[in-house]
Amino acid sequence: MKRREFSLSAASAVAASTLSLPALAQLAPKEGKDYVKLAKPAPTEAPAGKVEVIEFFWYSCPHCNDFEPTFAAWLKNAPQNASVRRVPVAFNASFVPQQKLYYALEGLGKLGELHPRVFRAIHVERQNLAKDDAIFAWIGKQPGMDLAKFKEVYNSFTVSNQVRRASQLQEAYGVEGVPSMGVAGRYYTDGTHAGSMGAVLEVVTYLVAQSAKG
Repeated sequence: MKRREFSLSAASAVAASTLSLPALAQLAPKEGKDYVKLAKPAPTEAPAGKVEVIEFFWYSCPHCNDFEPTFAAWLKNAPQNASVRRVPVAFNASFVPQQKLYYALEGLGKLGELHPRVFRAIHVERQNLAKDDAIFAWIGKQPGMDLAKFKEVYNSFTVSNQVRRASQLQEAYGVEGVPSMGVAGRYYTDGTHAGSMGAVLEVVTYLVAQSAKG
């Protein structure tokens, strides 16, 4: 599936799977099957001695919503040498407000508190947080949030630059759908490659270990 053909129906083909954490077969994950190696390395931001791990996601993706609790649980026991971050994708211009939402929350130090609430608002409460005004209305209802400050950060050059860099990174990894993951600027995997999103996390753990070996 090409990125430009992305839709919710296509996303289901990319990520349809059980989200438990099944053990992989005894054999190590295979390049070309469980993951792909990038022809050209993608830029990384991990500090020295760390291996960067990226989760590519979209707030309105139902599979990303399903994967979030599993990913959050994995994070608590992720390899100590892994430097993990999320990157919101944009397959077209309509995705940009949610990219800005993510980076504004990050800039305000509110991700830990509100990141799961965004998923809940969209997928459980059925709120349409696809446009600026809807996002502002929702933020204004969140306890402890300063709406004026949020708007300032949301519309800032810093957030615009982060959105631009996220799109560049998405392109560098050749992201085909979400949720998906990148490792060390060299490897890409998703539910289609690994067989399930649980297996994706096993592959990521393996790739972190391999990358640390040099």
